[in-house]
Amino acid sequence: MKILVIEDDITTRGFVVTALRQEGFVVDEAGQGREGLMMATSSEYQLIILDRMLPELNGMQILAALRAASISTPVIILSAMDSIEDKVAGLTAGSDDYLTKPFALAELLARVNSMLRRNQPVLAPSHELIIGTVRLNMRSHKVDVAGAPLKLQHKEFILLHYLMEHTGEVVSRMRLFEAVWDYHFDPKTNVIDVHIANLRKKLEAAGAKDLIETVRGAGYVIR
Repeated sequence: MKILVIEDDITTRGFVVTALRQEGFVVDEAGQGREGLMMATSSEYQLIILDRMLPELNGMQILAALRAASISTPVIILSAMDSIEDKVAGLTAGSDDYLTKPFALAELLARVNSMLRRNQPVLAPSHELIIGTVRLNMRSHKVDVAGAPLKLQHKEFILLHYLMEHTGEVVSRMRLFEAVWDYHFDPKTNVIDVHIANLRKKLEAAGAKDLIETVRGAGYVIR
């Protein structure tokens, strides 16, 4: 699990980064707004901890830029601004949680772990993958969305299975060729694009919109 901490206060950032690393997370850190935004948009993170008041770009501006770029990485805002209006503004802007300063590290860690669990695929039991309303059964080769069956072609099922199995991970086209078509070279065709497009149409028609995201130049990801 890789986490980005964007916080200009050296002491606070040090406490948070140290605590997260002791919990076993890989942690990157930034002390300024522009630096933090650049890191958040150029690397893959499972969670961003974002101070609201930052030099150069503030936390709300960073959050707006991330959501405008369709980066849906969960964000926990840290802020000394503790009014209801401030919290509502932060959550409305696209943050997933809002923690006011001063805070206990134990509470922050609890919220971090809760957030990461919430955004991981649910295994129930070992032969099923569940993400949101989408349930994929490996034994029966069936998929349903909100309980309604979703009819998929064989390759579409394998493609969805592989992406769900690697939730949060950007999967390259070459990996998809190897996993789904057993090609160990790039055949220079648009077969992946066609299958992804068809799969998206079926998922969206069933109510699972924007499940599969395209990461330009890198591949595809289910977040």
